[in-house]
Amino acid sequence: NDPKNDPDHIVSTFGPLWLIAPRFFYHEFFFFQRRLWRHNELLEWGIARGIFASIVIAAVKFGFLDFIFNCWFAPALLVGVTLGLFFDYLPHRPFQSRNRWHNARVYPSRALNWLIMGQNYHLIHHLWPSIPWFEYRPAYHATQHILDAKGSPQRLGLFETRSDGFNFLYDIFLGVRSHRKRRSKLRPIAALMPTRHARRRVLEVLHRTAISPVR
Repeated sequence: NDPKNDPDHIVSTFGPLWLIAPRFFYHEFFFFQRRLWRHNELLEWGIARGIFASIVIAAVKFGFLDFIFNCWFAPALLVGVTLGLFFDYLPHRPFQSRNRWHNARVYPSRALNWLIMGQNYHLIHHLWPSIPWFEYRPAYHATQHILDAKGSPQRLGLFETRSDGFNFLYDIFLGVRSHRKRRSKLRPIAALMPTRHARRRVLEVLHRTAISPVR
């Protein structure tokens, strides 16, 4: 939940949910910005992107671009939305805490455990990364008493309060969040409003949707 060091945080909070898939390209920027390659990883990146570009160029030249869109790009978009929603957005809401016991959540469900491969137990992944996804649920039940004692979030929390519901709907349609309530970089947007009332309402929305880090 650190915007400077967690690229998944940017994916979740820098735009509406319906555009979450394209924001995965931020990982590419982050990879080069932090020079994260080791050994042959930069070479692997170049080879993979070269193959991708070659396939697209060949599709344009030989007339099978429709096939590429329908059988590659469209499924990739669906996967991107699914991953963004279930792996990035839902487990990390409300994106505030950086405490290891509170920086993700659990929303227990046997059915969801199989449908989304254990990502409803995402906090277990944060706490013990070596545990494979199919062991998340048993690990959760074995450690639930610890999570209870630590006050770890163990609910989906989308519509439990009016604030939860407002923030979820905001994320669906807009989703751009400031990391400062009083000195938001988004405040100039309010200055563009034609009336004082409209400016006040924009500032209220910025205040309600701001993410204040909690350690």
